[in-house]
Amino acid sequence: MKKFMLIFLSIIAALAVGITLFVWFAPQFGAAAHGQSLERIQKSPQYRDGKFQNISPTPMMGEQSLTEKVKIFAKFLGGVEGATPEDELPQVKLTPADFPAPSASEIKVTWFGHSAVLLEVGGKRIFADPMLGQRASPVSFIGSKRFNKELPIAMENLPALDVVLLSHDHYDHLDHGSIKKLMGKTRHFFVPLGVAAHLVKWGVAKEKITELDWWETAQFEGLFLAAAPARHFSGRGLTDRDQTLWCSWVVKAGEQSVYFGGDSGYDRHFKQIGEKYGPFDLTMLECGQYNEAWKYIHMMPEETAQAHLDLKGKVLMPTHWGAFSLALHHWKEPIKRLTKAAARQHIQLATPLMGQRWRVGQELPTQQWWKPLQ
Repeated sequence: MKKFMLIFLSIIAALAVGITLFVWFAPQFGAAAHGQSLERIQKSPQYRDGKFQNISPTPMMGEQSLTEKVKIFAKFLGGVEGATPEDELPQVKLTPADFPAPSASEIKVTWFGHSAVLLEVGGKRIFADPMLGQRASPVSFIGSKRFNKELPIAMENLPALDVVLLSHDHYDHLDHGSIKKLMGKTRHFFVPLGVAAHLVKWGVAKEKITELDWWETAQFEGLFLAAAPARHFSGRGLTDRDQTLWCSWVVKAGEQSVYFGGDSGYDRHFKQIGEKYGPFDLTMLECGQYNEAWKYIHMMPEETAQAHLDLKGKVLMPTHWGAFSLALHHWKEPIKRLTKAAARQHIQLATPLMGQRWRVGQELPTQQWWKPLQ
C-alpha cells in the first residue's frame, strides 16, 4: 500500500509540475507586463490591492454555496441539452472581392459570430475581438468548440486591417492563433492596460500597440478611440487573475459613433458612457453565456436592452452568442429573450447572419434566422 501511494503521489506531482511548466512556457498563455507597462498598471486608479478592480463590487460566484457550485460544475461536465445546435448555423460566404475600399461616409458591419465584429468606420477597417479560432481554449482538444467548422471567409483572405481592438485577454476574445495570422495585415492594435505583453510575446511589434486605461483616448488617422469601463475580469493562466485590464470601446469618426461592449455585467458605467460619449449609431453588446451564478460579469438579455438605452444607442446588435457554448442555457435562449426585451422597449435590433455585411442607418437586418433551427 505504501509503495502504491508513493507511486500515485509521484504521478500527481509529475502532472502538477508538467502543467505548471506548460503554462509558463507555452506561448498561447501570453506574458506578464513589465517595464513601463507595469509602471502604468501600478499607477492606474483601477489597480488596487495588487489587481484590477471593477467600479462596483463584483463577486464572480461568491454568492453561491459550495453545493450550488458543485452542481453547476457537474452540469458543465454532463452538458446541457440544446447548448449546441444540431446543425451548422447559416452564414454568408465571403470572398476578397466583397471588401472594396471602405467608404468614409458610412458604417458597415460584418459579424463573425460571438464577439468578433469587423467594422468599417470613417474609411477605416477595424476588427474588434477577432477570435477566429476553432476552440475558446489554450489547447486544441479541450474547451468549447465553434458551432461552424468554417468562417465566412478564411483569415488568410481577409482584407488589410487598419485597427484591431481587444476588450480583454480571455480565450474567447483574444486568440493566439488568430493574432498570429492577422498581425501581418494589421497596422495598429489598441488594447487595455497589460494586454500588450501578450501580443509582443506573439511577435507584434511594440510600436504597433497602444495600451489605454479607462477613459483614456487616442487618435488614429481621423478615428477617435476611447477605452471605457466594463464590469468583468481577466486572466489566461494559473496566477494572472485580474493582472490585465478589461474594457469597452468607443469609436468615433466625424458624425459616426459606435460602441463595442466586449464582456460586461450590467452596472452604472453604461449610463456614464452614454452621458459622456452618446448617442451611438450602433451599440454591440453581449447577450449570451450568462447565468444567475455569474450575473455580475455577464448581463442577462434584458439587461442588454437596458444597457443599450443607457448608452443612448440607436441600433443594437447582440454579440457573445452564436458561436460557442460557454454557459448552461440553450444556444437560442439569449437571442429569443433579447428579441422580446427589445420589442418591449421599442429598440431597433439588428440580427444579421454571420458574414452578412450591412450598413448602419441604411439597412436593418431583422431576419430571425435561428427560428427553424434546432
